Amino acid sequence: MNQSLTPEIATFLRVVELGSFAAVAEETGFTASGVSRVVSRLEDRLRVKLLQRSTRSLVLTPEGEAFLGYARDMLALAEAAEAEVSSTLGRPRGELRINAGTAFANHKLSPLLPRLLERYPEIALDVSVSDQRIDPIAAQTDVTIRVGPLNDSDLIAVRIGTVKRIIAASPEYLATHGKPETAQELTQHNCLLLRGFSRQAVWPMYQDGRGIDLAVSGSVKSDSAESLLRMAIAGAGIIRLGDFLGADALADGRLVPLLEGHHDPDPQPITALVAPGRQKIPRVRAFIDFLKAEL
Repeated sequence: MNQSLTPEIATFLRVVELGSFAAVAEETGFTASGVSRVVSRLEDRLRVKLLQRSTRSLVLTPEGEAFLGYARDMLALAEAAEAEVSSTLGRPRGELRINAGTAFANHKLSPLLPRLLERYPEIALDVSVSDQRIDPIAAQTDVTIRVGPLNDSDLIAVRIGTVKRIIAASPEYLATHGKPETAQELTQHNCLLLRGFSRQAVWPMYQDGRGIDLAVSGSVKSDSAESLLRMAIAGAGIIRLGDFLGADALADGRLVPLLEGHHDPDPQPITALVAPGRQKIPRVRAFIDFLKAEL
């Protein structure tokens, strides 16, 4: 990569992130017109318009959209190269983009992040939380955390932990509807289901010493594991959930574990996914090592 191009790419990315030349100027100490000229030089080199300028906003052109992902990858590779040859430049720093599901983010990740920031004060975090699966490359995340089986992809997968499933209900629900004692009795109960994942409606159980896949049903589906947890605590039905999600409610009695001898806890990996080229960036490497040690 042409070395002189790197600052121009960095400026272009910051303009996209902050939304205006003026915001970048305030951050860097340059004038807004100076920032605009830097981006214009990049456009002249590429011979395309990357940004559509107006008096009120900046909008990426189709060429700008296409270039954006490459620009981020180029800077990531440059930063990784610097880290390899200089221990000083290799310290963890810069913005770390993370994506995680609601349950993991709320119950495992968020309590850990203050310790990460205390250990690495030059890291800044941008945390995206969603129960909908994203495309990490398209979303330009540095680390995407997935719980459960993975589809084949070109992403680098690093196992950082394990989750086991538990079945539970509130004392109030059990007092009203009774406590299931066998796997088959679950079919007569209102089971709370996570929408968008077909496996979640089939619970692995043991019956007569053999494993079975039990299809369950209920009157509540949601795309949010956190919402299902709250509904289970409120007495809406029986839930099957990751152990980290239900740990607090089980510990204080808001939920009661069920069918522990009849349920397959189905251990599944907790995985950090990283786009190729980013795994050597110091902040990415430090974050993954931190999670492996803490989970």
